[in-house]
Amino acid sequence: MRCEAVSKRYGAGRWILHEVDLEVTAGDVLAVVGGNGSGKSTLLRILAGLSRPTSGRVTGRPREVGYVPDRFTAHDRLSALSYLTHMGRIRGLPTAGARDRAGRLLERLALVGGRDAPLRTLSKGNAQKVALAQALLVRPELLVLDEPWSGLDASAHGVLGELIEEVAAEGGAVVFTDHREAVTETRATGVHVIGEGGRVTGRGGRPVADAAAVAEIVLRVAADGAGPAGPDWDALPGVLSAARRGDALVLRVERRHSDAVLLAALRHRWSVDRLAPAVGPARPDVGPAVDCRADRVGHRADRADHRADRADHTEPRKVAR
Repeated sequence: MRCEAVSKRYGAGRWILHEVDLEVTAGDVLAVVGGNGSGKSTLLRILAGLSRPTSGRVTGRPREVGYVPDRFTAHDRLSALSYLTHMGRIRGLPTAGARDRAGRLLERLALVGGRDAPLRTLSKGNAQKVALAQALLVRPELLVLDEPWSGLDASAHGVLGELIEEVAAEGGAVVFTDHREAVTETRATGVHVIGEGGRVTGRGGRPVADAAAVAEIVLRVAADGAGPAGPDWDALPGVLSAARRGDALVLRVERRHSDAVLLAALRHRWSVDRLAPAVGPARPDVGPAVDCRADRVGHRADRADHRADRADHTEPRKVAR
C-alpha cells in the first residue's frame, strides 16, 4: 500500500499532514510517532480507509483491514461475546465461527468479567481488549492500532505483542502509534516521525529478527524467595518480548544482546532456568503469556487530531471498527 503526496486538513484550518509519501508492505511492523496534535491518528485513519486525504492518494489498500482507535467507546447492553459475534457476522463469518473466534480472543486477552460481561460495564482497558478482538476476528492484511497499549493491564501487554508479531508473520502489515520510544524501537521494523508542518520522515526500527538470531531466556524467582521486580524489560536493548506464566518469565532477545540481558536479570534477583534458541516467530512455548511490564508513565491523549471528520466516508464492509 502506498501514500502518495497525501495531505490533510479540516476545513480551512492548518495542514495536519503535508505531502506524505509512505509505503507499507507485507510483514512490516511500522510505528508512527510525533508530538501531541501532530497528526498521528489522522494518518492512521487515512491508512485504514476511514478518512480521505484532502489531496494526494492512497493505493493498494488491502481488503481486510482491522482498526483499533485509541479509545473504544462501548455503551451497549450487549455482552462482549454477543457484540463480537455480531461484528464477525457483519464481516462474513458464520455465527458459530464468529462466536468461537471471539471467545478464543477474549480468553487469550483475559477479559476481566469474562465473555458475558456487558460492554457498558467495562473499564477503558477492558474495552480496549474488546476493540482488539474485533479487529482480529478476520485475520487482517493490514492492522492499524492507535495507542494500543494504553490502558491495558499488564496481563494483556505481552499478548498484544504476540498478536502483532503473528499478523506480520502471516504476511499482514501492522501500523501503530505509541508514546514510548522503548516500545517503538523494539516492536517496530520501521519508524515514521511526523514533524513540524505535518511532514513525515522515516528512520530505522529494529531489524526483522531471524529465528537463529533470537534467544529465548527463561527466568524464575530466585531460590531465596525474594520477589524480584523489574528491570524495565522494554527498555533493555535487544528485548523483543517479555512475558510470564506463574513464576516463569520468558524473554525473547536478540542473541547479540543476551549476555547483557542475563546480567540485568541476575542483578535483579532472577534465576536463569533455561537459555535456548527461540522457537517459532512469535510465542514462547510455556503457555499463555502475561506481560511482566507495567506502563507506569501516563500520557495525555492526542486530542487535536481526533476530531471527527464528518465529511469523510467510511468502508464498514472492509474495516473493523
